[in-house]
Amino acid sequence: MFKVEKEEMVNKTFRLPLSLVENLYTVAQNKGVSLNSLVRQCCEYALNNLDKEK
Repeated sequence: MFKVEKEEMVNKTFRLPLSLVENLYTVAQNKGVSLNSLVRQCCEYALNNLDKEK
């Protein structure tokens, strides 16, 4: 049976350099995803590939 699930989300504010935001926005547009989705994916990738030492 199909079950609708909702992922819990929270709103946070982060200060990022303008050039980084512009680059992220450009990539998001080129890939056809929202800026929020791209930033989330980048953070998940970085955490999943973080050097485990220390």
